[in-house]
Amino acid sequence: MDSYKKPYIIAEIGCNHKGDMGIAKELIKVAKIFCNVDAVKFQKRNNKELLTNYQYNKPHPNPINAYGETYGAHREYLEFDIKQHQELKTYCEDIGITYATSVWDLTSAKEITSLNPEFIKIPSACNNNSKMLAWLCDNYNGELHISTGMTTKPEIESLVKRFKQKNRNKDLVLYNCTSGYPVPFDDVCLLDINILNKHYGNTVKHIGFSGHHLGIAVDVAAFTLGANIIERHYTLDRTWKGTDHAASLEPMGLRKLSRDVNAVYKALQFKNQDILPIEQEQRDKLKNQKG
Repeated sequence: MDSYKKPYIIAEIGCNHKGDMGIAKELIKVAKIFCNVDAVKFQKRNNKELLTNYQYNKPHPNPINAYGETYGAHREYLEFDIKQHQELKTYCEDIGITYATSVWDLTSAKEITSLNPEFIKIPSACNNNSKMLAWLCDNYNGELHISTGMTTKPEIESLVKRFKQKNRNKDLVLYNCTSGYPVPFDDVCLLDINILNKHYGNTVKHIGFSGHHLGIAVDVAAFTLGANIIERHYTLDRTWKGTDHAASLEPMGLRKLSRDVNAVYKALQFKNQDILPIEQEQRDKLKNQKG
């Protein structure tokens, strides 16, 4: 790779706001001012559409993380309505950070499209929802970011083909992803970024990386391999109740990730001359000129 695209860092809030608008806005503010990231991302679900009656009414599989007596009640507690999403988007605009949302069903896709965000994310779990994808291709003009966790290579090929048929492949961002919370290092499989770049780097807009691992070393490697969009789960406190907090970065971790990836971006270039200006003084002083 001769040159690298500028990194773009996304703080995935998801539902780590615990259903509290005040916490959601604090997460946005800290992401902008302290973490120096480019975007924050929430999620939107129509739970009655997404879940069967059985799934909706059964208990949460891990009661210690539940915000309701049933799984449906838990999900509804954590859900912001479209007016609240508009409030979050306006708040993001006011402080100068990009707002985005993952959509999990067709109704949510239609609602979020009405807000006209810069990009919409389709999570790994929904990248085979052909009806939703077709609707978004036909009705939403922004970028469509799609994770490829728990997805076969033929399914990825079919997905990209669908976007090419709709003439939307240049608005598509494909993310390397392993779906787990958290993901051990030997399951991250970073070299799949090379596969995405080889097959689709010239076809889609960007290749990204959505990480659910611990720490921040892997993200620098992902960028170096060619994933210029880096997405990480983000919370104010990893000990909070909920399934995603433990697999999330706290503000200091996200700040360091942004710092390190941007530093590596500046360093990933060739020398434009044999002796750089910064070296000339040292050469004149230290280099043995006698041969």
